[in-house]
Amino acid sequence: MKTGDNKTHRRWHIAVFMVPALLVYTAIMILPIFATMQMSLFTDIEQTQVYVGLKNFRTLFLDEHWSDHFWNALGNNTWFFIIHMAVQNPIGILLAAILSSPRLRFAAFYRTVFIIPAILSFVIVGFAWKLILSPLWGIAPWMLDSVGLKSLFAPWLGKEEYALTTLALVSVWQFIGIPMLLIYAALLSIPEEVLEAGECDGITGASAFWKIKLPLILPSIGIISILTFVGNFNAFDLIYAAQGALAGPNYSTDILGTFMYRTFFGNQLQLGDANMGATIASAMFVIILIGVCFYLFAIQRRLRRYEF
Repeated sequence: MKTGDNKTHRRWHIAVFMVPALLVYTAIMILPIFATMQMSLFTDIEQTQVYVGLKNFRTLFLDEHWSDHFWNALGNNTWFFIIHMAVQNPIGILLAAILSSPRLRFAAFYRTVFIIPAILSFVIVGFAWKLILSPLWGIAPWMLDSVGLKSLFAPWLGKEEYALTTLALVSVWQFIGIPMLLIYAALLSIPEEVLEAGECDGITGASAFWKIKLPLILPSIGIISILTFVGNFNAFDLIYAAQGALAGPNYSTDILGTFMYRTFFGNQLQLGDANMGATIASAMFVIILIGVCFYLFAIQRRLRRYEF
């Protein structure tokens, strides 16, 4: 009986600690999500909210005016994500592998240097890099000129074909410390017995990383990948700070976040439309939900075999 009573008390303690967090999460996350989705089913007619069902979504996906902006923003968002996956995460893994080496001196200093940009404000990063890359007063032309490569400089933030990639690389620079630290922690959690067994079989150095460490940290890489996906498809701040709500030049850096902001609050000659803004936000939620569910049910199950 005492054992059963102890289990009951433990369950009550769990409930007591979980309920406040659950209430806060519901208030600031769950209810706003449902309110946004509900708003997307209405439209404003003569200052009266009228239920229109999925008409706003049909307008967003099929209307020529709205669909062009939506598919452009979705395509830009996808490219933004691809650059992070192809550049940020592999470099983060490489840095983590180097910093986890016991022979490396000043490893703590290097970790600090790489993580500092991640704690900076998006506004500071956006404006700072806009100044750095400016062809008029930026230091980028001077730095390239000092090494004889000034001919490579171009107004990257002012050209449609370069602007989005440039901002994606700026974002990579800012957040490369996050995957680095997560992978670094995963590498440190690998039991020494496993590495020693590999050494007995002659697996050392880079070979040990590829054959032993990398398979064991695949679950962590998977988590980093889905966090990258969610973060990139929720991106807004850096684009807004560097290029403004119009996401110039000519909407070449427009992503779903800036498109939603511009639609919801209005900009210049464009009046704000809360219902269409909620429709775009709901579409973003569904896209992210599909991506997360795909990872959880199609990828994570395969990665579990590598967990201890």
